[in-house]
Amino acid sequence: MIAADETFEDTWPFKPNFFDGAGFRQHFIDEQSVDEQSVDEQSVDAHGVEKGRGEPIVCLHGEPTWGYLYRNMISPLAAHNRVIVPDHMGFGKSETPQDREYTLQTHTENLAALIEHLDLNAITLVMQDWGGLIGTAFAVRHPERVKRLIYMNTVNGYGRISRDLPGPNESPWFQWIGEGMATGRTEQVLRHAGSTVLSVMKIIGFDCSDVDATWIRAYSEQFPDWDSAIGAYEFPIDAYLGRIRDYVRAGADGLAAIAAKPAMLLEGLADNAIDPRRAVADFRGVWPDGPVIELEGVGHFCQEDAPDVLVSNIRQFLQANP
Repeated sequence: MIAADETFEDTWPFKPNFFDGAGFRQHFIDEQSVDEQSVDEQSVDAHGVEKGRGEPIVCLHGEPTWGYLYRNMISPLAAHNRVIVPDHMGFGKSETPQDREYTLQTHTENLAALIEHLDLNAITLVMQDWGGLIGTAFAVRHPERVKRLIYMNTVNGYGRISRDLPGPNESPWFQWIGEGMATGRTEQVLRHAGSTVLSVMKIIGFDCSDVDATWIRAYSEQFPDWDSAIGAYEFPIDAYLGRIRDYVRAGADGLAAIAAKPAMLLEGLADNAIDPRRAVADFRGVWPDGPVIELEGVGHFCQEDAPDVLVSNIRQFLQANP
């Protein structure tokens, strides 16, 4: 767990907030430009968190990152919207309890507890990697709180995909996961994510040259030892072994409600974790007429590769779907 006041040389200048209601100390940021609100229009909840006027955008990260992934997108989006970026249990500045299950269901229930605590409505979900499955699992169970859905290098889990496309475990990332499970290599590498995080991200689909000591520290400091990396290990195993299947299916009754909402896919085509063809087919299976923006040369961690492009498209999407 990263220290609450850590800014990583001011690359993460956002005020930390914490919520204990889901059974662990969960970190999140809650930002809106001061220019967009006056003092008398601000309200403060029982925990001292300032609430902005703009509709909320909730940004969800995946594996093996944390809210830092959105650092270059938060301020531009917060100019007109309230931006909430939680760290999932076991990541970033959130606590890493050892007596909890690190499953899709648990992460979704944690998110639901935070959103209920903040009483967020008319939410725009911005989701990448595991954020897509967690955000969708929340949305199908609480469609009344969600207004728009924006997917980025992820899947929702409900689109019918042709058997002609590679299977979900056939991507370079999941092949690496599977090949190393029998020997113990997968667990050894992921449980030592504090020293292997850059290598792991490169396997998943990251080829950005703009990496310095601060960047390395920001992503590695959340995993100081074996126990702290339990989430980094359990996320991919949960998917590879198919443990998410029943929980995804259990939410299918809410699919029609979110299929009626505006949705967009921003897809970096240099993705080694989720085949872009599968991501597009999965999205089209639920939103056949939803916009799909394909980004050449952008990898799985699209927020690192093209934050300005993502922000521009998100803003346009919000304006087109008021």
